[in-house]
Order: sequence, then C-alpha cells, then structure tokens
Amino acid sequence: MDTDLNRMLEDCAVRHDQRPTTNCQLSTIKPCCLTIAGSDSGGNAGVQADLRAFHAYGLHGCTVFAALTAQNPFAVSAIHPVPADFVAAQLDAVLGVYAIAALKTGMLADLAAIEIIADRLAAHPEIAKVIDPVMVATSGAKLIADDAVAAIKAHLLPLATVMTPNIPEAEALSGKKLNSRADVREAAKVLNGEYGCAVLVKGGHAVGDLAAAEDTLYDGKDFLSVTMPWIADPVSTHGTGCSLAAALAAELALGHDLKSAVEGAKAYVHQAIANSYLVGENCGVLGFVNRSR
Repeated sequence: MDTDLNRMLEDCAVRHDQRPTTNCQLSTIKPCCLTIAGSDSGGNAGVQADLRAFHAYGLHGCTVFAALTAQNPFAVSAIHPVPADFVAAQLDAVLGVYAIAALKTGMLADLAAIEIIADRLAAHPEIAKVIDPVMVATSGAKLIADDAVAAIKAHLLPLATVMTPNIPEAEALSGKKLNSRADVREAAKVLNGEYGCAVLVKGGHAVGDLAAAEDTLYDGKDFLSVTMPWIADPVSTHGTGCSLAAALAAELALGHDLKSAVEGAKAYVHQAIANSYLVGENCGVLGFVNRSR
C-alpha cells in the first residue's frame, strides 16, 4: 500500500482522546439523519425502521435509543426505558459531531428523557425536526403516561419543523373529534397555531369522507392532501408510521421542500407496503425500497 495513504489512514485513526483531523476529509461531507426512538427487537418499527428508511435514501443514520422493547408484529411483551442520563450521553456523542441535517423522534415515554431531548435539540435550530408524537395507537389506546404527553406538548412540539400525528393523536392534541376531511383540516390549523410548526395528519384508516390512504399537510398557509391507492391485504403494515416520519426526515435532509418531502415520504411507505414479505409464519415485514439518488 502507498506510504502516503498509510500515513493518511494512520492520521485518521480515532483515538479515545482525539477526533479525526481535517486530513480525514477525503470527500465532501454528506448530510446524515438522526433517529431518537425505541428499539424494536423484531426490526419492524422504531429505530430499526428508521435506519432502513435512511439507508433507502442513501443516508447515514445516527441513533439515540430512548427505550428497548421485546416485540414482534403481534405484541409488545416488555419495555425497558433507557435512563435519561444515558439518553443525554448518546445525544452529546452525536450532536455537533455528525453532519445531521434532519432528525425524527418516535415514542418517548420518560418525562426526564423528554426534557433532556428537548434541551439538546433546542441548541440545534439548524436541524430539521420531524416530531412524531407517538402517544395514541390507531385503536385509540393510550401508549404513554399523561406526564409524558404533557412534556411532549410543552417541550418538544414547539421545536418541531413538522409534526406527524395519526388521527387519534391529532384528536388528543387538538381536543377535536375528527370525522371528516374538514375536521382534519381544522385540527391541523389548530395545532399549527398552537405549536408554530407544519402539521402532517396521517390518515391510516378512513375517517368520514377521507380516502383510506390520505394524509393531510398544513404548512401554515396551504393544505396538501397526499393519497396513494389502497393496497388490499398487504403482507405487513407494521412500522409504517415510524417509516413515514423517518422518510420525511430523509427527504428534508436531502434539501427537498416540505411539500415535495411529504409526497416522497408517502411514496416510500406505499412502496414498502407493496413490497412487504413474510419472514416467518404469518410474520411480515415492510419491503426495502431504493430511494437513493
């Protein structure tokens, strides 16, 4: 091997007390994404789904684990929250070191961790922030405690570039029952007015006159409805909410405007559902979709 190349590689070696020098910048720095979420041991949702989306766009993904779960497509059998101080340590290890252009958050159930996350993210206004306020399942079941919901509303949502609630979450946040397209649009306006961010209400299931796969974006001025054909009897839809938010972060990291980013993220999830496949008896996963440019 060339002696100069050897020397360069040695210069780039990362030691415990030394970061790489500028000699390591052998090519233009590329943007990357960050996920702050829980781990899914089945690899369908959470951090694993987020990394799959980032990689589908050709982007490096950094991770901050907020919880560990024991789960598969049928049930979550155990949840182990990550201590808040370790969440802080993970954030401190990546923020300001990696060229994080956009991030997304997933289910955050610990009050102290939410406050720490908000504190760290507030120091980085340059990062586009997709806040997925995971608090209510599509079935209507509450997923996190009231104090965590309050912390997300008070600390995280005001930092968001865009929030991505599903319909039950949009109902919980806006205090309005959503039975029609007009209701969804009104709730999006309310949330935009309260938190100052764009709002993408994920349709998921048909409500009133909403199409079955219709998502609604409100950016503070205009509405955009994004609809994809309904896929009958898909092999898997587990992790679609996580995947949409992660794909949206990836689109924003690549410099796309919000409306184009929403359309691209929607197309990514639709393709992933269409390409879903079995990895066990009655156990499916979303398919990989190549969105890299």
